[in-house]
Amino acid sequence: MANETNSASSTAAPLLQVRGLRKAFGAVRATDGVDLALQKGEIHALIGPNGAGKSTLIAQLCGELQPDAGSIVLGGEDVTALAAFARARKGLSRSFQITELCPDYTVLENVVLSLLLTTGRAFQAWSNPRHDPTLTASAARWLGEVGLDDRAGIHVRDLAHGEKRQLELAVALARSPRLLLLDEPMAGMGAEESARMTALLNGLKRRYTILLVEHDMDAVFALADRITVLVYGKTIFTGTPDEVRSHPEVRAAYLGEEAC
Repeated sequence: MANETNSASSTAAPLLQVRGLRKAFGAVRATDGVDLALQKGEIHALIGPNGAGKSTLIAQLCGELQPDAGSIVLGGEDVTALAAFARARKGLSRSFQITELCPDYTVLENVVLSLLLTTGRAFQAWSNPRHDPTLTASAARWLGEVGLDDRAGIHVRDLAHGEKRQLELAVALARSPRLLLLDEPMAGMGAEESARMTALLNGLKRRYTILLVEHDMDAVFALADRITVLVYGKTIFTGTPDEVRSHPEVRAAYLGEEAC
């Protein structure tokens, strides 16, 4: 049974409330009655072994998959039936396991594109957003936020892997999200790049509400206010990092003795 412990002991309504979320593919229950609550301003990590249902859960939260049952409430509004683009307009932004950037555009132009999606504008022959000083100044600020201000004119294809993940974060932040879903932001990174990303995300604490899906346990325990453990589509425990480390069922199912 999940233990929905709120380390801040807040009585405020969660920014995100998931109840009884279910999704089956034939006989396989990818999510099996998932409950999840994120408080405003927290970093909440979602962990679990491969095949636990994490990607399916994230896809349902984003609107890429419709659940078979259950509800998703964002900011007090039921968004269960909304399409992905509609949820994005309500402040839900996502980064992916594999970077989804425009490789032939510059770093700055990728953030400008994100800003255009937020405002509903589009590229126009008579009004090139690359030359819009308001847009480019705003994009430059977001690059500074993630430590890429000196890479603005570089084409994305020429960036290192860790820099691409930093840019993806800037693209997501440029949409001014209420809720930021980060799907394995450390994937494919070396130790130095992971440490840099961990420090970057730590700087976003309390300023953004973040659901972090990550296999790097050092990063998870360094960043998360609370952690939910998903196994075989079910949430088996939610608690603080210390509570998760010491929970026998979590240790048996996922962490192992060496992580505790």
